Amino acid sequence: MNRFTDKVVVVTGAGSGMGAASARRFSSEGAIVVLVGRTKEKLEKVAKTLSSTQYYIHLADVSCAADVERMAQVIEDKFGRVDVLVNGAGVVVQGNVTEASLDDWQKIIGIDLSGVFYCTRFFMPALIKSKGNIVNISSVSGIGGDWGMSFYNAAKGGVTNFTRSIAMDHGKDGVRVNAVCPSLTFTDMAAGIKDNKPLLAKFAERIPLGRGAEPEEIADVIAFLASDDARFVTGVNLPVDGGLSASNGQPSLV
Repeated sequence: MNRFTDKVVVVTGAGSGMGAASARRFSSEGAIVVLVGRTKEKLEKVAKTLSSTQYYIHLADVSCAADVERMAQVIEDKFGRVDVLVNGAGVVVQGNVTEASLDDWQKIIGIDLSGVFYCTRFFMPALIKSKGNIVNISSVSGIGGDWGMSFYNAAKGGVTNFTRSIAMDHGKDGVRVNAVCPSLTFTDMAAGIKDNKPLLAKFAERIPLGRGAEPEEIADVIAFLASDDARFVTGVNLPVDGGLSASNGQPSLV
């Protein structure tokens, strides 16, 4: 299956986790993958795992509007088109509103929310020309609250509703916009959970499939949403959560 042969796919946050897994998935289907991140060594390490030599590494901080505007121009000048944008860059900060710092707020909003806005804004002209699409990586934390993660909830909640709005604004331009909303996924950010057996057991109790996801399982859904198989799907925030969001929140009574 090569649904993305010669398509130009830009993946932010490509140095690790779901971004890296997405880069590998698109590469395996023939895409020219643009790996975007802040650390060259991490991007080069991911590039070595791609199925194809058709890739390009671009260093950028998505929380900086000037960086993103420059990146969009460089990529369009180099390839002449952009077909898919995966907004995968993200960080998480824990702590309640009086504990987490003001710098934490600026960091998480800057990367997780403003980064999605900047990339969407500056890549949209190219996506309109190609009739391309965007897949945002939101979270179940963007469709419901968590204890001690209000900053992250605010950012991901913004991504979730931004996804809907941009899909409405640009559907008639031929641009589809969707998001995936993963639950526990075993990326570097979740390393502390994976090594914490009591906490992992709590997640297993709440997730009907009884486990967290591997990044590749999220990337598979991202690739679907970006493909022509989903050509009539837009404005969707799709939970990829092992059934977590099927619950009304009450504990098991059986």
